[in-house]
Amino acid sequence: MEIGFFLPTRGPLATPEGVRSLARRGEDLGFDIIGVPDHIVIPTRIAPHYPYSDTGEFPGGGAGDCMDQLALLAFLAGQTSTARLLTSIMVVPHRPAVLAAKMLATVDVLSGGRVIVGCGVGWMREEFEAIGAPPFDERGAVADEYIRAFRELWTSPAPVLDGKYVQFSDISFLPQPVQKPHPPIWIGGESAPAMRRAARLGDGWYPIGSNPRYPLDSLERYRDAVARLHRYAEACDRDPAGITLAYCALRWSGSGYGADAKPGTEAAPTDGAAGDGGRRLLTGAPEQVAGDIDALEDLGVRHLVLNFQSAEPAQTLERMERFAREVRPLVAG
Repeated sequence: MEIGFFLPTRGPLATPEGVRSLARRGEDLGFDIIGVPDHIVIPTRIAPHYPYSDTGEFPGGGAGDCMDQLALLAFLAGQTSTARLLTSIMVVPHRPAVLAAKMLATVDVLSGGRVIVGCGVGWMREEFEAIGAPPFDERGAVADEYIRAFRELWTSPAPVLDGKYVQFSDISFLPQPVQKPHPPIWIGGESAPAMRRAARLGDGWYPIGSNPRYPLDSLERYRDAVARLHRYAEACDRDPAGITLAYCALRWSGSGYGADAKPGTEAAPTDGAAGDGGRRLLTGAPEQVAGDIDALEDLGVRHLVLNFQSAEPAQTLERMERFAREVRPLVAG
């Protein structure tokens, strides 16, 4: 099981020294993946439709403070040596397809082949409009076509695509990524459209467990969702075993291990109860958390990304160190 953590693009830790120290300390502690979230701008007025809170309010919304995800990944490529660098999640329609493919390929080259491309379609209409992205209501179709463009650009010696949203031909696209055939593409999201996208286009499925509309906060719920994913894959004539399973826990709570929070913000601890009445995944004593990680691995999960972030930099590091000291040694895998 590869285990990772989020690096902030917003808040008090989102400074050159802050991200450098967290990234390096994370590697020293044995974390395998560094996940970086994605916003280009934060509009000052946002309708309450954030998918991962009960109220729909976006934590820290309107603050306006955010570093660019892909520029930060390039910085991290030079500051780290072993951790895989995950876009968690890249809002695919935010950047032109050819430009995004070039930036991701460049980071893969600079990092020696450590990029994982976590892909989503986005949720903030106001941000789409502010940056001049393709129409928000077409974002699913846009993302599908952009992902196909990424693969074509990363693998073909003479890339060609004549789509509705992307057209290119008669170009040389170099350097191509170090990873062959290309960096793994993980599809984020918990809804049926997101799962079908993962079945059609993904090398992996990377849901967040705390979506109130589509909760995956217990082993039973997650097991049922994986079964649905496999049915979608079979309907696409794909072998379900070819889709890597990853899991993201924005809510990292119990015994002082974390908070219900969007990476880069602080919120109140959860009570450890899942929506179906059982104990929420990855909560409780170290032995319980380690047992959950083992159980997820038994269900096929190979990658787990956790949120240790707090408003206080020292507390963020303390959480990472406690996990490495008290939980990781108990994980069977």
